[in-house]
Amino acid sequence: MVARRQNHDHQKAPSRKPATKPRHGGEFPLPLETAPMEAKSAERLPQGADAWQYEPKWDGFRCLAFKAGRAVDLRAKSGKPLGRYFPEVVTMLAALTLERFVLDGELVIEIDGRLAFDALQMRLHPAESRIRKLSADTPARLVIFDILAAPDGSVTIDRPLQQRRDLLEGLMADEGIPKRFVISPATTDLAIAETWLRDAGHGAMDGVIAKELARAYEPGQRTMIKVKHLKTADCVVGGFRYENGSREVGSLLLGLYDAQGKLDHVGFTATITDKERPGLTKRLEALREGPGFTGKAPGGPSRWSTERSGEWEPLRPELVVEVRFDHVTGDRFRHGTKLMRWRPDKAPHQCTFEQIKAVIL
Repeated sequence: MVARRQNHDHQKAPSRKPATKPRHGGEFPLPLETAPMEAKSAERLPQGADAWQYEPKWDGFRCLAFKAGRAVDLRAKSGKPLGRYFPEVVTMLAALTLERFVLDGELVIEIDGRLAFDALQMRLHPAESRIRKLSADTPARLVIFDILAAPDGSVTIDRPLQQRRDLLEGLMADEGIPKRFVISPATTDLAIAETWLRDAGHGAMDGVIAKELARAYEPGQRTMIKVKHLKTADCVVGGFRYENGSREVGSLLLGLYDAQGKLDHVGFTATITDKERPGLTKRLEALREGPGFTGKAPGGPSRWSTERSGEWEPLRPELVVEVRFDHVTGDRFRHGTKLMRWRPDKAPHQCTFEQIKAVIL
């Protein structure tokens, strides 16, 4: 874990655009449209004495938490509001003695000692009565790992991570709530981080995040480093193919946005269960709309495929899935991918090629 460091003299952050006004009490220190800082993939953890902080990569929903007085707003990585789906977290944060802040963290739900991503997904669409029941039966935990605005209202994103971590540790030492509102472990010891990485994928963590201690918080930029045992990417579903001889979905066609904002076809996933097919087919058919892919589109039949397998149905680019892949060749997945899960918490425009371009360290 990161030991408490000596206090640092904080410089006043420069002024920023006006904050969004909540419905009750004061102003949020930062706009609700503030995007979380993101990460690039790498094959191994970066090294450098006193240069990096390592943290577990939590298997949950990324969340920016805003507070002003009794007003609380939770925002997903996509920018969509999450408060309706996690009322227990809103109530918890509203009850804190802290008057205002903006915190970066992860929403997780633990069931039988293990984090349950499916339990998070169940929150996003049911009726309010169902959400209330779930929030009581399986309350979410908010794991905090960064601070963007302090309780005094000062914006902290221009301060180096080392200063932000000191501030966060002090805040959480006073205001943390065991099992509910907690600070993420962190270390500057590469050996400890390597241990976390070896254990990743078997519990709460699915990898390790590395952040430069001297770097400011850069909203929306992929300036952190993430290392995972399994290579995964969030992709837009730009189209689908029917199964041969069937009117049910056989495979999903995956896309990523290029630097010009064009959606390029990058591969497919066909790991759909028979139980899922009927409902998924109806869901996809309701989204049929051209062109589907605005950049490189799926090709037609080849000498290895039938005329039927070359046909595909374009979709509005609204659905996001997380897939596991092994290799990338020429900006395409070399083989078929494994469908891991749907990601309704992520926005399609965030699915870019930067995810699959590994950082060379």
